[in-house]
Amino acid sequence: MALRISKAATLLFSGRNPQCSRTGALLSRWISSASSSAVLADDESREIYGLGSVLKEYEDYRRSLYGEITHKALLVDAVGTLLVPAQPTAQIYKNIGEKYGVEYSEAEILTRYRRAYQKPWGGSHLRYVNDARPFWQYIVTASTGCSDSQYFEELYSYFTTEKAWRLCDPDAEKVFKAIKEAGVKVAIVSNFDTRLRPLLHALRCEDWFDALAVSAEVEAEKPNPTIFLKACELLGVNPEDAVHVGDDRRNDVWGARDAGCDAWLWGSEVTSFKEVAQRIGVKV
Repeated sequence: MALRISKAATLLFSGRNPQCSRTGALLSRWISSASSSAVLADDESREIYGLGSVLKEYEDYRRSLYGEITHKALLVDAVGTLLVPAQPTAQIYKNIGEKYGVEYSEAEILTRYRRAYQKPWGGSHLRYVNDARPFWQYIVTASTGCSDSQYFEELYSYFTTEKAWRLCDPDAEKVFKAIKEAGVKVAIVSNFDTRLRPLLHALRCEDWFDALAVSAEVEAEKPNPTIFLKACELLGVNPEDAVHVGDDRRNDVWGARDAGCDAWLWGSEVTSFKEVAQRIGVKV
């Protein structure tokens, strides 16, 4: 059955009606869930299920209020949206770990990594405190069975280097430049430790952004609305004037909308930064 939602409903689920924000957030989650399913991953499927018309109606609604540029700020997730590991994490853990006696296969390391990462960490909800060394040491040991401090330091340092990462979108630099030239401010919003700033410097992309809201510095991790609100504060915009793009429905989309921002799911609702720019109203 196709989805059909009026402009009034769009106003409701966009979170811009403060009296209905809770209901709006629930509707937002429902729409995000629908749009992120595999069957809606392309434009043709979106039209079949009626989602394409919903998205266009929402974009038209925003343009009727704000003009061609629909948002004053763009918030971007780091890992999984802006950049990803150049090689699978389990492969790196194994390759570097072999000289330290790591014998687990990549599949075993990945399974153990996921299990360790999902467990509660300490007495706090924060995994990334300052450089997050205690957390990552726990993850590495749990994933590989190796507690050698030299092994950990080699791994930890490796993931701060340019060779450890690649950009998800090769056109990112050109697009972010166009977005900023159009007057839209741009910030990173990331659950990461204090290595993020030197990492962005190593990747030569730190100048693409006007601000960084890093969980280790803000002391709040997505989906906590605090980190999104901090990003908006750093950019000098109201939450309702910002849109966040990220690859995690819970952390990125739901978290941003709970903060009052608009949000699009990377890999489903948008698949390139050029598409992000076009939806904002910026020509690239």
